[in-house]
Amino acid sequence: MKHSGKARQAALRLIVWATAAGGVVLCVGTLGNVGSTVFAILMGLITLWILFVLFTLYFFRDPEPRLPAGAGLVVSPGHGKVDVIDETTESEFIGGSCQRISIFLSVFDVHVQNAPVEARVAFFKYKHGKFLNALRTECAAVNENVLIGFAPKERPGEKLGVRLVAGVIARRIVPWVAEGEEVARGERISLIQFGSRVELYLPRSARIRIKLGDKVIGGETVVAVFE
Repeated sequence: MKHSGKARQAALRLIVWATAAGGVVLCVGTLGNVGSTVFAILMGLITLWILFVLFTLYFFRDPEPRLPAGAGLVVSPGHGKVDVIDETTESEFIGGSCQRISIFLSVFDVHVQNAPVEARVAFFKYKHGKFLNALRTECAAVNENVLIGFAPKERPGEKLGVRLVAGVIARRIVPWVAEGEEVARGERISLIQFGSRVELYLPRSARIRIKLGDKVIGGETVVAVFE
């Protein structure tokens, strides 16, 4: 599947930078007379580096989704816990009232996002903003975010939107798609580094299949269906 391995590449870049910085610290520390105190500090830094590497590799994991079969299915765009299901107004792409599913991604969830349907990317907008805690459901309205609009192939004339929201820790959204591209259902579309939030905007013709508190898997859990 497209974009497979990009999350691991991001992890390796962070590890390389951390290793380089740690190497400088070790070199500076060993220039002088290495006493027991300095040696203990160096061992502590090495331990922290090992823990950082292990956590980074874990955080940037990117399992292959098991795509569900069937027509009219909408899969979750993110991995995490559903904490909002309501109706809202999205004026930039949907152009009015719609259904919303909001998913909170903790630092222990997979942070690769997936296309909810097979579609053409019809809209793409990056918006600068704040970095409120992603646990706060209202953060999507004010935090830095990317809104991606989809025109589903199975439902001509319908619109779906996915908003990628940065949080107090997650301050980098890395989109892998652009306006005009065609995406398959479940295809990887982006990466948000560290805790964050993903919102899915659905037309009223979609029937939601999940409930508050559900844990969803990006590209795999069916969150709604078109009937």
